[in-house]
Amino acid sequence: MDFRDSVEEAAFRDRLRGWLTEQKGKFPTSGDAYWAKAGDWHRALYAAGFFGTSWPKQYGGQGLPPVYDVIVDEEIAKAGAPARPSLGYLVVGFSAHAGEEIRERFLPGMINGSERWCQGFSEPDSGSDLASLKTTAVQDGDEWVINGQKVWTTQAQFADYCFVLARTDPDVKKQAGISYLLVPMDQPGIEVRGIVQPDGTAEFNEVFFTDARCPIDNVVGGVNNGWKVANDTLGFERGMSATTGHRRFEEEYRRMVAMARERGVIDDPTVRQGLMRYYTKIQILRINGLRSLTQTLNKTKDMGVVSLGLTNKMFWSEMHRDAMELALDIFGPASMLIDTAPPSGSWPAVMRAKGRDTYKPSPMMSAFFFSRSETIWGGTAEIQRNIVGEKFLGLPREPKAPAASS
Repeated sequence: MDFRDSVEEAAFRDRLRGWLTEQKGKFPTSGDAYWAKAGDWHRALYAAGFFGTSWPKQYGGQGLPPVYDVIVDEEIAKAGAPARPSLGYLVVGFSAHAGEEIRERFLPGMINGSERWCQGFSEPDSGSDLASLKTTAVQDGDEWVINGQKVWTTQAQFADYCFVLARTDPDVKKQAGISYLLVPMDQPGIEVRGIVQPDGTAEFNEVFFTDARCPIDNVVGGVNNGWKVANDTLGFERGMSATTGHRRFEEEYRRMVAMARERGVIDDPTVRQGLMRYYTKIQILRINGLRSLTQTLNKTKDMGVVSLGLTNKMFWSEMHRDAMELALDIFGPASMLIDTAPPSGSWPAVMRAKGRDTYKPSPMMSAFFFSRSETIWGGTAEIQRNIVGEKFLGLPREPKAPAASS
């Protein structure tokens, strides 16, 4: 594979770099402020020609090869700009499974950022075993009536629509009775409750549906076919997360090395080994990401592509979790608070004087907390191992325990 930019790609990259320089500091990069401004960032990227580059022209995209999305993600990571909104899995799911009427209605707003979306998959009792979900949708005339609860729903507080997995047929095998519904969020019967994280942010939410409604035609992939649609969209999400994610980790690695030097621990053997282990794994991720990109460009569709997406997601999420533990060791106590050099007086005295809420976990600590969730969202690492073992390596399922005799 030739890693050099073509003339057109190089010109695109140069224009993007100049634009990102102009945007520096205009948009927050993390925390609640990032999520609140994510819609503005999305629309700014789109208006400048840097969002939806590979998506179909008839829906507002530019119809360019996927490598242009990679260039955008690479340059955003290098510039330390906010991450590109992650909607590719939705667009792919709609493009592959939705009818033309649904695509014409929803894809333009999804691509240009005029409508924001959230994902209604997980439930309190249906996390790893998602097919056991209990949220129901019952037909009432020309509408679906939805009742149930979703949890860990990112940016539900800002979303215009939620794509909801709901049980539409309770009398068939659990995977066969699920539909993929497009539900407007601004209506009676929908309540969003933020889940406050240890760092004080509330990216995730609980969403309660009480006789909420959506049009009967707001179904992607057909009634009772939502399980296949969900698996296809998640497969794309997991696979593409490795294609450019290594850029973000490389920038993070450089900051960790700089901090290790600043704090005088760069010669500590444990720190050095940890840093090199992280760097080595980033390069493995980069190579696997290039494999994923090559398969995407060549439009390769086989089980190896799917398994690569699963293993990539499992690999990078556990790699990053371990790296953030190392980062806390490097940063030391300074990772706990924003103010690394407090005013006169001990920390307890300062906190008593100014109030406990004055000091919140630092960005470093927030990154550590978030890394714990990365092994869970998009499919837990444990479930990924089960899928790879059973579907791709041919390993037997764990036998069920025999029923207790009476």
